[in-house]
Amino acid sequence: MAQYGGGGTVVAGVAEDEHQDEIVHFAAEEAARRGLRLRILHAVEWPLPPGSRRGGKPTSFAERAEEVVAPLQEAVSRDFPEVDVSPDLVSGSPVPALVGRSSWASLIVVGHRGAGGFARLPLGSVSRQVAARARCPVVVVGPGDTGRFEDHRVVVGVDLPDVRSDVMHFAIQAAGTRRAVLEAVYAAFQPPVLKTGPAGPAVPEPSAVADDARALLDQALRPHRLENPGIEIRSRVEGGRPAAVLTRAARRAELLVVGSHGRTGLKRLVLGSVSAQVLHSAGCPVAVLPTGGT
Repeated sequence: MAQYGGGGTVVAGVAEDEHQDEIVHFAAEEAARRGLRLRILHAVEWPLPPGSRRGGKPTSFAERAEEVVAPLQEAVSRDFPEVDVSPDLVSGSPVPALVGRSSWASLIVVGHRGAGGFARLPLGSVSRQVAARARCPVVVVGPGDTGRFEDHRVVVGVDLPDVRSDVMHFAIQAAGTRRAVLEAVYAAFQPPVLKTGPAGPAVPEPSAVADDARALLDQALRPHRLENPGIEIRSRVEGGRPAAVLTRAARRAELLVVGSHGRTGLKRLVLGSVSAQVLHSAGCPVAVLPTGGT
């Protein structure tokens, strides 16, 4: 199975904040599973804003960034000796740096919040912008997201009738490298009115809507099951808003995979509503795959 990106490198964007070890550990595990390199990126606004110099001593942006990256790099070398890890020190904003690297990276991993070294940006701003604009998959890791769970599930959100093949391939690969079950989840909306007759509006039975959606989902999953006999691919259909359904389904999962469904054009500047909502509410790492197009 092909890698989900062409660069052979995982890039972890870290801040001058807590929980950065969780982000880097997740990225290092991904690199180790797939035999990829790891770069740990930290961006420093330079010159530093007034009052932010440590001990009142001016330093270069590289020295400031090295203070953040060095202990994380040492931890990777200790815990994942098979991973080729290197620092990536940036002067300026992290967003253009990470988006730029997404053109050749296999995967970008960032934290849920964008404070600290991601200077003067609102909370969550970096992860939202990178997930919306990156050209490769982006995983957003929140504090406490990376616990070990006995069920070993990867959850993927799908649309019907057209299931995105790139989203499924990413999710299948993620499940395969984790030796996990893959659960494909579809949120079945009940249309309020299908037609109007002599007796008034006709509303379908919820069970009929779910049964039809389940049949379509199993049909869409059939070729993926045939191509990947070693991976258990389950189907799950629930009624409700997609973000809420996916958040419930992803409880205690190792990873939730969604498509960005953002705008296309010269730049994709916003995430789709579902992917944006699950980034805020999911209790596990969330992988956002870019929408095709230029």
